[in-house]
Amino acid sequence: MPTELSPTARALRTLEILQSRTAGVTADELAASLGVTERAARRYVAILREAGIPVHSARGPYGGYRLGRGARLPPVVFTEPEALGLVMAVLDGQPAAADPDADDLVGTALGKVIRALPESVGRQAAALREHASAAPDRHASRPDPALTSALVAASAVRRRVLVNYRSESGNEWEAEVDPWAVVVRYGRWYLLCHSHHADALRTYRIDRVRAVRETAHRFEMPDGLDPVAVLEENLGQGWAFPTRVVFDAPMSEVLPSIRPPMGRLEPSGEGCVLVGSTRNPTMYAQEWLAQLPLAFRVEGGQELRAAVEVLATRFTAAVTDEP
Repeated sequence: MPTELSPTARALRTLEILQSRTAGVTADELAASLGVTERAARRYVAILREAGIPVHSARGPYGGYRLGRGARLPPVVFTEPEALGLVMAVLDGQPAAADPDADDLVGTALGKVIRALPESVGRQAAALREHASAAPDRHASRPDPALTSALVAASAVRRRVLVNYRSESGNEWEAEVDPWAVVVRYGRWYLLCHSHHADALRTYRIDRVRAVRETAHRFEMPDGLDPVAVLEENLGQGWAFPTRVVFDAPMSEVLPSIRPPMGRLEPSGEGCVLVGSTRNPTMYAQEWLAQLPLAFRVEGGQELRAAVEVLATRFTAAVTDEP
């Protein structure tokens, strides 16, 4: 770091380092980043404390400085790419946040962040928000932030919860579950959990959760759990209508075209077979099978075969010359 920087500039740089290192930073690490001695680094920490910024310190091999929570901080220190990337991520996940006048929780929060940014960066972030257009995702769901946070908190401390759930058909029930993970997939938020009533893996749409109550019971997380992979595999199981699709091509050629919720791909002779289930055979045929770039045969179940026949008839009629 250039030696001509003023103490104020170095103090602000100290704040930026502490903001980016949530796990804490030791005095020698801070000194190395600032290009000063450890004594000088401690002096800049003292300047921040005098300004009312809570910088906590802990002794020992795992000690160091870290920022406290809840204090009034000066303008948020973001680089231009960080600020613009944040706005883009928000608009991508929450298109309604693009309108500053809309009654949108995330949009209100985004506005506060933009107003707290330094002038040069904040001006560009505000322009990006104002002039970028975001199309709403009709498949996305927006769960209640408080319920989502309660599930994440219970998962973090390994506490079993009671979940009040309403299915798509309107049925409601209470389930006692171990909340393994919260997973976001294509605009939808899911709870991956173990149901004690069913003694089985379950996935719940969090936007259909009506209430969450933490219990005193603890649970152990499965070893080596990959929440995204397990969720996607489970989404293709346990539905009302079975599916069985056969391919003459080897698995290595078919697998790149298969979405995990479509089912499990298994070797079969010189080809492979896709075994799963669905709650909507028409959707399975139109949105998944019709887009496969490979030849296949639908061996089951009856509902999926019927949906494919309807789709094939419609496509055949579209290229028939007869009026």
